[in-house]
Amino acid sequence: MNKTEKIPTLEPSDMTSFHSHTIDWQPVISNTKHQYFHVNRLENFVDKMTFPLPPHRKTICDFLYVKKGHSQRSKGLSSYEFGESSVFFLPAYQITQHEKMSHDCEGFFCHFDEKIFQFLPKNYLHENYLFFQFQSSPIINISPETQKHIESILERLLLIYEDDQELNKNIIASYLLVLFEELKKEIPNQHKKTKNAFFQVTEQYKIALSQHIYQKQSITEYAHILNISPNYLNKCVKNCTDKTAQDLLNEMLILEAKTLLKYSNFQIAEIAVNLCNQTPSNFSRFFKSQTGISPKEYVELY
Repeated sequence: MNKTEKIPTLEPSDMTSFHSHTIDWQPVISNTKHQYFHVNRLENFVDKMTFPLPPHRKTICDFLYVKKGHSQRSKGLSSYEFGESSVFFLPAYQITQHEKMSHDCEGFFCHFDEKIFQFLPKNYLHENYLFFQFQSSPIINISPETQKHIESILERLLLIYEDDQELNKNIIASYLLVLFEELKKEIPNQHKKTKNAFFQVTEQYKIALSQHIYQKQSITEYAHILNISPNYLNKCVKNCTDKTAQDLLNEMLILEAKTLLKYSNFQIAEIAVNLCNQTPSNFSRFFKSQTGISPKEYVELY
């Protein structure tokens, strides 16, 4: 990242050029035919990539299935190491950095746009699969039996992807849904979210925060995006999280600020203006009120 950049948000069409900044060989990660879906074997990529990849977020969901070897990747500011027989699942618009991958890694990488599930009710994925939610753990450890099923589905998806014919989005979506059901079985004590309006609004609000945090920093603006009143937005968030809508907005601002402080070349004063449109002193007071330390102290710690 340089001083003129925020944390980049990648569309599917940006994926190839983003990866080509760090590798000489350019993978075709997205094109017109595959704009909604991509899958590849990890072993075909790992020796051609230079880690760490810079922090970014995507408009699409992705996951890594590791059959052999190990990798390290972040979700938000939390870094996770994962290895054999595990899946790392990342929802759309979540900040991530792929920090490393062992040279003996085998498995699959897949990304997909939720638009391919157009036949499902709105919010179905977020309501039924914990790993689509922002606050969930990204790591899913899978049993040997489930591993066989996951590999079979991914092998089939790869064959479809590599076929010269036009992709059938319904077939891709159906295979992915079966895969999600297999992963869901492996999450211990998963409590199914109640399908109510409060939950749906709260999830939509979290997604909107991740998309618009640089431009919109008032509850009224987000309520307008969701076509509801500020009071109703706050009621939904409070019911689901025991926090206020402003609490979640502040948490997103702090996550963004910490990521910029840790990974970018921005000075504290630049972050104050570009992210919060505040004076450095006001930004420092806000940061300390939320974290207990000043931005300068955070930089010195990390």
